[in-house]
Amino acid sequence: MVFRMFVLFIGFGLAVSGGVSLIIYLNLLTTGMTFSDYLLFVSTRVECYLFLLGILIITLSIYIPRRKNNHYL
Repeated sequence: MVFRMFVLFIGFGLAVSGGVSLIIYLNLLTTGMTFSDYLLFVSTRVECYLFLLGILIITLSIYIPRRKNNHYL
């Protein structure tokens, strides 16, 4: 249970850092970039992958079923 919470917090941290960076990069739209240029630029940045990895880790830590532990029977 503690390990799952640790993994959840790691995923949350990755998702937050990636999401904040993606929001900051939205300022590029005010410099004249089109939205498709923005998407092409962001897809080359590591922060995009951190965001996706964080969301994946959060999803897995919540939805993967726990193992049954029969040591206390």
